[in-house]
Amino acid sequence: METTAYTGSTRWNELVVSRVELTRPFSWLAKGWQDLRQAGSYSLRYGAAIVVISGLLTGGLMVTGNHFLVPFLAAGFFLVAPVIGLGLYQMSAHLERCEPLKSCNALEAWKRNQGQLSIVSAGFFIIMQLWMAANFVLFALLYSGISPPLGDFVNQVFFSDEGRNFALASVAVGFVLAWCAYAISAVSVPMLMDRRVDGFTAVRISIKAVLENMPAMTLWAMLIVLIVGLGLITFYVGLIVALPLIGHATWHAYRDLVPSAE
Repeated sequence: METTAYTGSTRWNELVVSRVELTRPFSWLAKGWQDLRQAGSYSLRYGAAIVVISGLLTGGLMVTGNHFLVPFLAAGFFLVAPVIGLGLYQMSAHLERCEPLKSCNALEAWKRNQGQLSIVSAGFFIIMQLWMAANFVLFALLYSGISPPLGDFVNQVFFSDEGRNFALASVAVGFVLAWCAYAISAVSVPMLMDRRVDGFTAVRISIKAVLENMPAMTLWAMLIVLIVGLGLITFYVGLIVALPLIGHATWHAYRDLVPSAE
């Protein structure tokens, strides 16, 4: 498939969204695992780099006394994950074309359509900033106590009578923002890397793919949350495998949902 930068040549009506059965996400995971095994150290190093960055960000919040934001930073991770996985999509594309992975990197993938990818990525980071800002405001309005120690944060804020309103409001806001981010990112980022489309068209196709395959895409969202969540609760260590697995699987989801015209 041609992978040159955006020139505006692909029209909305030329893109087709396929209908997939409910169990198709398990096939995407199986193909993602196969890519992970083939890519080997390339994928694992990519995952390890993200873990190191995540650890540094978390450490920064704790050092500056903003440890109450750590759980929300972890949750916000899901909002920007589609962009973080850009290099993994490219690895799967190289494997698909039987090309070597030696020169495969996220920067190369970014350059294929950097203008449109920048626009869409900015949108994801804006959503994440809204998520963090919303929790700042909700915490100030609905939780009257001082920020509890990190070790007792979950119990005091999410399960105490005082923090229950904050917990419910935070979960509600997070769900809305996460679902919006998921709908616009399900296939848009790999599509922008792979095809000559603009960001608006990629987002429209992504939303259409989710809406027309709601059962399968809901299951896929649940699997992503489960697998990445397991990586997060292991103090990020599990993300070394979880992120490459989901990234490679996302490429195959895109391939299934928006088939090539060739």
